[in-house]
Amino acid sequence: MSWTKEEMAQRVAELFPKNVSVNLGIGLPSMVASFIKEEDGIMIHSENGVLGVSGKPKEEEVSPTLINAGKQTITIKAGASFFDSALSFGMIRGGHIDYCVLGAMEVDAEGNLANWMIPGKKVTGMGGAMDLVNGAKNVVIMMSHFTKTGEAKLLKKTNLPLTGMKCVHEIITELGHFRPNGESFDIIKLAPEVTEKDCALPN
Repeated sequence: MSWTKEEMAQRVAELFPKNVSVNLGIGLPSMVASFIKEEDGIMIHSENGVLGVSGKPKEEEVSPTLINAGKQTITIKAGASFFDSALSFGMIRGGHIDYCVLGAMEVDAEGNLANWMIPGKKVTGMGGAMDLVNGAKNVVIMMSHFTKTGEAKLLKKTNLPLTGMKCVHEIITELGHFRPNGESFDIIKLAPEVTEKDCALPN
């Protein structure tokens, strides 16, 4: 039985020590905010200029002026701050973000990441991903284990244009928690009833 998206987000949230800064990417990674405990003192950064993002707002809390980089409405915690993009990316490029959580199209055994384009298909651009994988101290990938056509996304070597080289530290999919080791992937934990064979890891 594979993990649900919520269980994946919970697993990612458990990777963070107390009192760290975290940037959550667009899509699946944004779910992690709802599983971060207030008492852990974690500050969530959004590259559009917010430090102190909290979980999803209730219907009566929605504000059109409070959004994250993915244009989703957000809530903020006490002590939150707002700033322009120059300062936001200064935080990232200056190495002041402890963890970033991103989606991916492919990750290989060396920790190389491809998450921004497939040649021949229309793309919106790199966004802040290239800055994050080089500026954040720890890069966590949260993604589906297989493509829509059933191809594994954990590979011996990536085939797509790279976002960053040797930058990925941890990977959470619906099948488990993995870590690139240079030759393949170490299995940290598998979802219930999932076997190593189910994961189609490279030899």
